This record gives sequence, C-alpha cells and structure tokens, in this order.
Amino acid sequence: MSFGNVLFRFFIFWYICGVILLTFDLLPAWLEWANAIFLILSGLLAIVYFSKKFGKKAGSLISVVIFLFSYLAEFIGSSYGILFGDYYYTNRFAPNLFDVPIAIGFAWLMVMGTSHALACAITEKKWLQPIIGACVAVIIDLIIDPVAFKLKQYWIWEEDGVYYDIPFSNFLGWFIVALVLHVFILFFSPNKNIFWEKRMFLLFALTITMFVLLAATGKLLFAGILTACLAGLTLYAAIRRKRT
Repeated sequence: MSFGNVLFRFFIFWYICGVILLTFDLLPAWLEWANAIFLILSGLLAIVYFSKKFGKKAGSLISVVIFLFSYLAEFIGSSYGILFGDYYYTNRFAPNLFDVPIAIGFAWLMVMGTSHALACAITEKKWLQPIIGACVAVIIDLIIDPVAFKLKQYWIWEEDGVYYDIPFSNFLGWFIVALVLHVFILFFSPNKNIFWEKRMFLLFALTITMFVLLAATGKLLFAGILTACLAGLTLYAAIRRKRT
C-alpha cells in the first residue's frame, strides 16, 4: 500500500475520533495537541495531491513555497498587523516557531490543495482559476476563524469587526495570499489525477463539516449556516462540472 493511501486512511481514523471528541466536548486539555495533528495530516494530504498532479519535483516545490510563503505572511501579519489585521497567536496551538504555530503552514497547504482542486473542476479557464480558488479559501476561513477565535482562542484579535469581531482585512488578506499562491501554481504543467482530486473534494467537505459542527455546538449558528451553504454550492458546482 502506498504512503498516500496509508496517510489518507490514518487521516480518516483521526478525523472520526476528533469529530466525536470535539462535538461532544470530550477532548481533555492535555490532548489539545491533537487539533494541530489534524491540520498537519490535512496538509500532508495536500502535499501528496500536488505531487500526484504535478509530479514529485514540481509538487514538492509547490508545497514548500506554499508553506514558507503562508508562514511568512502569518508571521508578518501577527507581528506587524499587515495583511490580516492586528492579532496574535496564543500557546494553545503549540508548538510555535517565531510565535506562529507550525500547524498553520500545514493548514494553508490544506486550504490551497482543496481550493485548487475545486477551482480546476469548476472552470478550465486558467485566468479564472486563481480567483475562484482564492474565493474558496475565504469560504474556508469564514468558519475556521470564528471557531478558532471565539471557541478555541488559538489566536486573539485586537481590533473589532462586524463578523464575529473579526476585521474585514483578515478575509481580504486571505484572498490576497491565496490568489498569489494560486497564480504561482499556474506556472506548472499538471498531470491528470482524478483520484486524488476527488480526495481533495472529500477533504474540503470533511473539514467544513467538522468546523460547522463545532460552530453549531458553540452557538455560532450564522457562521455554520453561511459556510455550509457556500461550501455546498462550491462542491455542487465542481461535481456537476466534472460530470458534464
């Protein structure tokens, strides 16, 4: 069995355990590190996807650039308030490097892998894929940020916003970072790999589902409903386009 298949099965196992523990608030404080492992596994799946679609060398380069660029953006953002607004990370999402959780780089890999697969499925127009991909990234953040901030306090915002006290600049920053990375990916020639593209669809759906459940149990109903609707429409558009 290949590394990718073993990784995917282990992710499913970890996901099921995590959903049960988080949804029913059974996760003990000493097991908080399990949330970081979830994002790391998600990011590793995205690395496999990029390697399958673009080849090992190109896929590895894409993955490294995504990790480093997003991590640098998060470091600049949390240190100087540029791009995302004024915020800082707590120690609840450790381990941290330069005051930024290492899992954040893997989270961005998951965001880019899933949003790239969906954007490519929705349209074959190369110039439009980065825009759609960046929009999908923002959809993911519409649920991640309220849950991570309001319920988990993995990071703290020091300025207000209309959407759960999160500044608009955060979502604009997400769009810009994702757009730049999606444009970068355009420079590489893809191979056909429908199997792992479908797994990115599933990774997107599972991630959204978990955070929506957390939002529902944490009484963040608007965030859950809004994200579920937008994510559902995105998946519907991608799957319908692939079928036709």
